[in-house]
Amino acid sequence: MTNTSPIGAAAQLSFRQADEADLDELVRLRDDAARWQIERGINQWQPGELGPEHFRGRLREGEVWLATLGPGGPSAGAWELWWDDGPAWGAQPPVAGYVHRLMTDRRTAPPGAGRVLLAEAERRIAAYGRELCRLDCLTSNTRLRRYYEDAGYTVVGEQSGKAGDGGRTYGVTLLEKRLGV
Repeated sequence: MTNTSPIGAAAQLSFRQADEADLDELVRLRDDAARWQIERGINQWQPGELGPEHFRGRLREGEVWLATLGPGGPSAGAWELWWDDGPAWGAQPPVAGYVHRLMTDRRTAPPGAGRVLLAEAERRIAAYGRELCRLDCLTSNTRLRRYYEDAGYTVVGEQSGKAGDGGRTYGVTLLEKRLGV
């Protein structure tokens, strides 16, 4: 019997910080998520857009986390955790953590895993002593915006010209959630 609740997914997942040995796996997760988006008509990520150098930079400048099915099991997802995000939010006091590239492996992740990954990111931010979790999504991606709002996030603004990977600019919706620090 498959457990479809986020609580059941939490019992199945383990978390660890990624390292250099995980670069190819992070690229695979990102590319698979991009293909999934394209298949559903979501024009956000493109396969091959981010390679090992992107994730190597994030390992140096922030944190990258992997979720696995139990300790040492196959990957179920990943996310980046940043401690500032000038491109989307501008200069801010150090009160938030910023979640980027939240992605699940559709082949292995149990149902509800995305919410569990997001909750783990929030827990990490709160443990760091920050009171807000912030993230953004393409303004045109109403499905993802609704997903975050259903997870307790509030829209706090729009950024019409965020500078992104590969020199692209695009509009994003800014969302945040107050954490119980």
